[in-house]
Amino acid sequence: MTPIRRLFLILPLLWPAQLWAANGDAPAAWNQLSPQEQQILKPMQDRWDSLPPDRQQRLREGAKRWQTMSPEQRAQVRERFARWQKMSPEQREKARQRYERFRHLPPEQQERLRRRMEWYRNLPPERRAELRQRWQSMTPEQRQQFRQRHQRNNGAANEFGRGPSPERPDRPERPERPGGMMQR
Repeated sequence: MTPIRRLFLILPLLWPAQLWAANGDAPAAWNQLSPQEQQILKPMQDRWDSLPPDRQQRLREGAKRWQTMSPEQRAQVRERFARWQKMSPEQREKARQRYERFRHLPPEQQERLRRRMEWYRNLPPERRAELRQRWQSMTPEQRQQFRQRHQRNNGAANEFGRGPSPERPDRPERPERPGGMMQR
């Protein structure tokens, strides 16, 4: 076999490896990680070499983010992780689906949802419990009506449609109708 012919046979075999290296997706050996990355990713050390390159890359990016977090942010992450570990597989799947839906929303809707979540988190615990109870006591039809109403109003109504909203502080307070549901 001529050297040229051999080269043409070998090149297609090397092509995927070359693309892999060009994309930066080549797996990193544990000893190639920085000391800070190794410290943060220590729980993964035994499995590191068997992880797919994309998973390794995500973990390294997470380690970089971890290094820039304040102690309060790190505490929040630990708390979320503990909650995640306590979830059932079904709950985790639902959470993943919600996250994917959120990721596909336009940026302005994502920001509006973030503001609403921050508003909710800043409520006193007893008010949050009251709102949660009201939501849980709604029928699926009432929940759907609520969602539709708030989508129509650009998500501006506060606390199930009552009172001024953080996005529209000039909104007048409206009296609650019988049955606890606002109707328009």
